[in-house]
Amino acid sequence: KAFTLGVQDDAGFQAVVMGSKLNFLLGFVPFCVLGNFLGWSDGLQFVFNILALIPLAERLGYTTEQLAHHTNSTIGGLLNATFGNATEVIVSLFALNNGLLRVVQLSLLGSILSNMLLVLGCAFFFGGLKMKVQTYNATGVMMNAALLLLSVAGMSLPAALHASGTELADYNSELALSRFSSCLLLVIYISFLYFQLHSHKEYFDDEEEAGDDEEEEEAELTFWGAIMWMAGITIIISILSDYLVDCIEGAAKQMKIPIAFISVIILPIVGNAAEHASAVIFAMRNKMDLSLGVAIGSSTQIALFVMPFCVLTGWLLDEPLDLNLHVFETSTLILTVITVIFVIKDGRSNWLAGLTLVLAYFILSAAFYCHREHPEKGLLGTSAAPIADVDLNA
Repeated sequence: KAFTLGVQDDAGFQAVVMGSKLNFLLGFVPFCVLGNFLGWSDGLQFVFNILALIPLAERLGYTTEQLAHHTNSTIGGLLNATFGNATEVIVSLFALNNGLLRVVQLSLLGSILSNMLLVLGCAFFFGGLKMKVQTYNATGVMMNAALLLLSVAGMSLPAALHASGTELADYNSELALSRFSSCLLLVIYISFLYFQLHSHKEYFDDEEEAGDDEEEEEAELTFWGAIMWMAGITIIISILSDYLVDCIEGAAKQMKIPIAFISVIILPIVGNAAEHASAVIFAMRNKMDLSLGVAIGSSTQIALFVMPFCVLTGWLLDEPLDLNLHVFETSTLILTVITVIFVIKDGRSNWLAGLTLVLAYFILSAAFYCHREHPEKGLLGTSAAPIADVDLNA
């Protein structure tokens, strides 16, 4: 009975396959495979892969939410953040393997910005429309914020070192600093997991259990059923991510869209579909600790785990990926983290705070659309064929 793919009187199967209005976009999956084999234009393949990944990322978030029903709110938020980041991690690893180092940096940066501004902002906004004021455990959230500030330091110093021109050994100094910092950030993240799940787990308990009657809804998938659905969806996402990475540069050239905008804005919005849906749903049910656990927890995980993990994986693959995001990108990260900390520090949210974060994300989006990657020499280029060679004004 435990291995019935979570189908309880067929309701579980219908919930996964038929339970979202976005699932009609799954019809693009065969076109993605066909386009890859027939060599369709990169622009067309890019659009098909983006459209197909949206429902897959959302369904991955749904199955993760079902799995969270079998746990408490802290572990549930951690699971949502972890598997919600699966799409970004898979895309980043394929990009890293293909030598698209700049795409890895920008897509992970974009995921942090999207989670902290767009996802959290929408959660505050739609939750605030339903309830005048919502509260959450500020102690646990601010612990995540403190760790985000540490990660900002780890990603700012390589950029500052490069901008100052004071490296002892040119690019090798930035690379060595990035790898050293990545090791320490991973240690901090592992320590934080122990802190969150064991030694100080009371810091992350729900501030209030308002609306318990609504929260006691039954899971539509069993524990093992949710895991098996998640595994199957992740495999499909991996295949489409490989196709997406292969066509991303050609698509940028054909559509005359800056690679920075595609990597920082478009890819993360698709990859964050799971977090976006989960955070908004939790907020509208007044489960604010779960909502912030998804949005802020996901950003913390990317900054402290995914980004350092990619840097160290690049080291093993002999790919010189570093934490130097460049001055413009680093500035957006610093401003975002500081803005969000000021919004969340009092443990209360409303629709105006959400609207502020969403509009801040729109401003960042416009800035990245106007931003063009500068031609770099050697290892600092976007890839072996720098996208900066494209004349976007043509």
